[in-house]
Amino acid sequence: EVQLQASGGGSVQAGGSLRLTCSASGLNFDDYAITWFRQVPGKEREAVSCLSNTDGSTYSADFVKGRFTTSKGAAKNTMYLQMNSLKPEDTAIYYCAAILGYCSPYPLAYEYQHWGQGTLVTVSS
Repeated sequence: EVQLQASGGGSVQAGGSLRLTCSASGLNFDDYAITWFRQVPGKEREAVSCLSNTDGSTYSADFVKGRFTTSKGAAKNTMYLQMNSLKPEDTAIYYCAAILGYCSPYPLAYEYQHWGQGTLVTVSS
């Protein structure tokens, strides 16, 4: 059974940083791309950042470019989302999701079968 777990959320002031971790099990991690999505109540889940373990392809939403970075974690089968220069509008539940292969030019939530449970990020002004 494929399981993903997102962790590392919390409360931070604007301008601060957080690092989220996605831990995966039950899959061959090297065959998957990991995408971070976020969602606020009343809005659709949107892709934030993606990194493929298969071909190194990436995706980064315009609203996080230069601030957020996805990278492989130090532990096996983990992926980080490093979030710097956080803004109040970054407040959301952040999810990690896995898809076979590469990062698409614009990841869409419905394309993903495997999801973690989400971790809440709150940025105060």
